[in-house]
Amino acid sequence: MALLRSALLIARKDISQRIRDRSVFIWGLIAPFGLALIFSFVFNPVSESEFHAEYVVVNEDGGPVADGFEAALANMEEGGIVTVRAVESAEEARRQVEIGSDAFADDDLARADAAFLIPSGFSEGVLTGRGGELTVVGARGSELGAYVARALAEGFVAELHAVDVAVKTTFPPGVEPTPEQVGALIPAAMAVPSPIAVQDISAGTKQLDGTTQMTAGMAVFFVFFTVAFGVSGLLEERHYGTMTRLLAAPIRRESIILGKAITSFALGVASLAVLVVASTILLGAEWGDPLGVAVLVVAVVVAAMGVLAIVASVARTQEQAGMFASIVSLVFGLLGGTFFPVDQVGGVLSKVSLIAPHAWFLRGLGDLAGGEVAAIWPSVGALLTFGVVTSAGAWVFLKKAVTR
Repeated sequence: MALLRSALLIARKDISQRIRDRSVFIWGLIAPFGLALIFSFVFNPVSESEFHAEYVVVNEDGGPVADGFEAALANMEEGGIVTVRAVESAEEARRQVEIGSDAFADDDLARADAAFLIPSGFSEGVLTGRGGELTVVGARGSELGAYVARALAEGFVAELHAVDVAVKTTFPPGVEPTPEQVGALIPAAMAVPSPIAVQDISAGTKQLDGTTQMTAGMAVFFVFFTVAFGVSGLLEERHYGTMTRLLAAPIRRESIILGKAITSFALGVASLAVLVVASTILLGAEWGDPLGVAVLVVAVVVAAMGVLAIVASVARTQEQAGMFASIVSLVFGLLGGTFFPVDQVGGVLSKVSLIAPHAWFLRGLGDLAGGEVAAIWPSVGALLTFGVVTSAGAWVFLKKAVTR
């Protein structure tokens, strides 16, 4: 009981000191929240914007194949993805694409992200096997809209190839079908469903939104600097000569080490808790189930304490401890995906990232995004293993560091 009471007194003294010099507010709150706010403003308009493109089409052919392509574009328009307008000439279509390329053009002018040019004789060429030319003109600066337009044209061409195969398998060799016969087969051939379909299913779980990803990354990155205030406090006591006073008092060495550990734990948990609440209220971050978030916060703070205890145990001076802690925190932060999602890179880097507690914390939050608290236990187990193993290794060295 005396051991814990002495440790709490030391922790209270250290926390009061950090509050007075305001260092804990800078590293634990202002820096991570400020960077998360900046990154949220920079990246969220891109990540959360909805795609919509303006297309124009020039149908100088008027045949069944050209009309079929216009019908396909009309279906896309009904889905709200694109807006399609018909224009009279290729010159007018190119003019609107040029206006779409000019970011400073008058907003009242008709502009387009891409234009589809269907020349005269297109349908006849396709139906008679001679082929045809469908031209796509994309606007400079609207690369995504132009790419989608090209994909639409290529998809339509693929369907024409399917029709060609259907025609060749319907009529016996040596028999040339008339354009009327081919035109009659087109609706039936295009109505046959494809045996293989590719569907886009948006992830509903295990994925953080942009704001939460940025805030969580900055929070876990800076919590290592916040936790360092406690574990490096032993070297600070020796640097200022206060370690001698502590040892002269009726205080066990274990109480001093435990007091520094309580300081680290309290500062780390408090800073993360404030960041979670503040980002939820001010930035609209969605962390997930509060119980799961609390467990992950405690686990990552324990892991940070253990890692930085190792750093403090090998450093000889306070300056060395600060330098080593910064290097370890930066390397682990980069590997752990605090600045960009390393797990999406794949390969060796995604596996190497698992040596960083940051990666397990972010992975746990991603698993929690699905609403199942039980999904975070592998990440929690990995974080606690980090903390226990490193703390056990540092304990022996830290006891030796508590000297006069």
